[in-house]
Amino acid sequence: MNERPRIRDDAALLEAVQRQTFRYFWDFAHPVSGLARERSNGDPDVVTSGGSGFGIMAILVAAERGWISRDEALDRLLTSVRFLEKASSYHGVYPHWLNGASGQIIPFSRKDDGGDLVETSYLIAGLLCARQYFTGSGREAELRSRINRLWREVEWNWHARDGANVLFWHWSPNNGWSMNHEIRGWNECLITYLLAASSPTYPIPPRIYHWGWANGRDFTNGRTYYDRFTLPLGPNFGGPLFFAQYSFLGLDPRGLSDSYANYWDQNVAHTLINRAYCVANPLDHRGYGPSCWGLTASDNYQGYSAHSPTNDLGVITPTAALSSFPYTPDESLAALNHFYRALGDRLWGEYGFKDAFCEDRDWFASSYLAIDQGPIIVMIENHLSGLMWDLFMSCPEIKSGLSALGFRSERFVA
Repeated sequence: MNERPRIRDDAALLEAVQRQTFRYFWDFAHPVSGLARERSNGDPDVVTSGGSGFGIMAILVAAERGWISRDEALDRLLTSVRFLEKASSYHGVYPHWLNGASGQIIPFSRKDDGGDLVETSYLIAGLLCARQYFTGSGREAELRSRINRLWREVEWNWHARDGANVLFWHWSPNNGWSMNHEIRGWNECLITYLLAASSPTYPIPPRIYHWGWANGRDFTNGRTYYDRFTLPLGPNFGGPLFFAQYSFLGLDPRGLSDSYANYWDQNVAHTLINRAYCVANPLDHRGYGPSCWGLTASDNYQGYSAHSPTNDLGVITPTAALSSFPYTPDESLAALNHFYRALGDRLWGEYGFKDAFCEDRDWFASSYLAIDQGPIIVMIENHLSGLMWDLFMSCPEIKSGLSALGFRSERFVA
């Protein structure tokens, strides 16, 4: 199963990559909770809340494509949701890491030992997609009910910290707000503000989105790169590519706009700038080119970093290009073929493509990370069928939240 099969057809290759990558969230999931382990080369009891949200979406893709049965998917998700009902949370907000056997918090850092609102938003987005997918009676109704309870318990407005005009990332019963990390844009956290505005129980007022998120130091860009690509939002050169991916695993950017940007244009421009930088290759890294591109957060030969054109260590991360399929289908397909056919013997493994590589140093990661593997499956599927976009955008609460924040989209009627 781990041997790289000979595949000539591009459509067959796309599904083979999705299916092999899915094994990370199925075969390698924690045996007690069914949640996604943080990484393949770490403590096997550490599960990740955000990566588990991505994993839930991956399970829905697998059920839809017939790699597993609908009942198998339902069994796994019921196991995970029942586990989450008893796991550590703080005002309904989950920590970044949990012990997958006991449900107790595993601190992410010395002071990060409480709720993580951003990681929770990725988890809730996945759960809402599952709620919309399982529409039947019996155990499917039970799953919906349990998901609704978890969704309604998240106190998004608590993270506005006593009426502040911005959301804060962390709160801890031991350290309070001492992390003091304001969630301001532009980055991977748009989904956090949308869910906070969409909550049926603890919503934030729209002013927090406009005065907090949209007042980030790197929110507005407007510069043109390589004489072709104008970037509405974000830091110089756009930042790591996960900015264009994590929030948009469920949130459909097609035709989506507000007073700040058209989000399809934003994400396409960001992706093309990232690729154009790799093609230009100003630091003369080995291997960079039209079919070998993609800078985003991943493991590297020094440890871990958020790679981007302004933080370029010569490390290419396959998820960057592969999770960009909706935005750059031709360019992403060229990268996929290069990764699989030219580098595959070193890059391909038990759970699909390994996390990253650096040809300068002849270094190929041995690791897989949940937050990198999940978007590959989900965004390829959104490119092929729009499955997760359709599920998430069908949520009535999301339609209301988008409307409250001033979004316009052909996918919902305010």
